[in-house]
Amino acid sequence: MAEDIKPKKTDKSRNIAVAGTPDKSRDAMIAELAMGGIVNGATLAVDFSKGNYGELSLTDCIDELARKTRAVHKGNLQDAETLLTAQAFALDAIFMSLARRAALNMGEYLDAADRYMRLALKAQGQCRATLETLANIKNPPVIVARQANIAHGPQQVNNTVNKTEGGFQTSTHAGARAGNSKSVQNELLEDKSHEAERMDFGTAGATGRGDPALATMDKIHRPAQS
Repeated sequence: MAEDIKPKKTDKSRNIAVAGTPDKSRDAMIAELAMGGIVNGATLAVDFSKGNYGELSLTDCIDELARKTRAVHKGNLQDAETLLTAQAFALDAIFMSLARRAALNMGEYLDAADRYMRLALKAQGQCRATLETLANIKNPPVIVARQANIAHGPQQVNNTVNKTEGGFQTSTHAGARAGNSKSVQNELLEDKSHEAERMDFGTAGATGRGDPALATMDKIHRPAQS
């Protein structure tokens, strides 16, 4: 007669067995669990799931969440895609329920209808955002970056003066870079057509009575010092 095999009793206590290692103390191990995120996430899942599933095993939830995390690290996003899809449908159900309540209060209780409709639209917006996140995971957006050609080093702007029939015409163009062997300098083209008409000051004239030459004043002509 075969013996009845009793299933192993699940430990649903909140105690987590943590043992220290030669290179890390027990307190350091507890701090690593507290800051890692897996234990905190599993603890919240146990607390919020109690009304639907009863008391869950914290140890089993930690193990399951750690497994899902390792799968994401390896590039397997199936669990994440499943979660987002389920949440999108749940948010859509919330939207439908709240919109129905708004419709029932419409016409008689406008304040209640307005509140229900606002909540319904918030649920609808979260549903849309969840679906957009899921679409970005399935088909990541392609970013096209345009390359800008920027010259390295300072640039020199040279102003040149060109001679035309009516006089001079100024034109500006970009010169060579600072690294060129010969730098372009500003040059003024001289108009030689009027060389004969230049003013000739000649030699200085003799000093007259109306314009005497400047000389050092004598002491008697100097102003009194204050």
